Amino acid sequence: MGSMKLLARLSLAAFASLALAPAAFALPFTPDVEVRKITQFGGACAGCELSGRKMAGAHFTGADFARASLVGSDLRSVHFIGSNFAGANLSRADLTNAEVLGGNFNGANLASAKMANIEARGVNFTGANLSNVDMRGAEAEGAIFNRANLASADLTGASLHGALLRGANASKASFRGASLDGAQMSGDFSRASFRGASMNAASFGGGNFSGSDFTGADLDGAMLAGADLTGAKGLTISQLAGACADSRTRLPSGLKAQGCGRFSPPRPPAPPRAPAPTRRIVSAE
Repeated sequence: MGSMKLLARLSLAAFASLALAPAAFALPFTPDVEVRKITQFGGACAGCELSGRKMAGAHFTGADFARASLVGSDLRSVHFIGSNFAGANLSRADLTNAEVLGGNFNGANLASAKMANIEARGVNFTGANLSNVDMRGAEAEGAIFNRANLASADLTGASLHGALLRGANASKASFRGASLDGAQMSGDFSRASFRGASMNAASFGGGNFSGSDFTGADLDGAMLAGADLTGAKGLTISQLAGACADSRTRLPSGLKAQGCGRFSPPRPPAPPRAPAPTRRIVSAE
């Protein structure tokens, strides 16, 4: 087992060192020799310096990138299965179209990262810095964003069914056209945009939504208990007809919602379970 772990570390380190070899470096040309491209990696690379690496399309299974630096790395269409990025720095990294299953980004720095169309169902982003991130069209059902920084993030058209955003900072973030059915939002969502968003059975749980834009949003079954919607834009009586509020709820002048005492919101969709991290160490094509 020890030799397997050593092999894993060596294979991953070798890949990292060669993935961004200087453009001027060229291997001697040898005719009629086929070089097999290794596309799958695993093992431990905690604390590794991988900034700027080009790893587009690679597959990582059970890899440990805790506290690693991947600043500005090219991770487009990469597949991460059961991998750990706790405390890693992926600021300005490009994860467009990446697939992350069972990933852990607890406390990771993803500021200004490109994550459009990423598949991150059930992924843990607790305490992560996702400020100014591009997550347009992301598939993040059941993802955990508790205490995450999503300030000015772009989640336009993202699927966030059952997502947890407790204590999140999503000030000025865009959720235009996003699906937030059953989501739990109790942080700072001031001046965020929810234009055309689906928020059926969502819980606003005392969150700050002052100045946010709800034009065309679907709030059927939403629980606004304790939420601050002072100065919210686009809210109408018809939108609030299917929602509920309590004495702590602050709505724009002239608007009211029914009480939550006997309110029975529709059952939110169950978030998907994240796959258990695999123990598989190394795999190669």
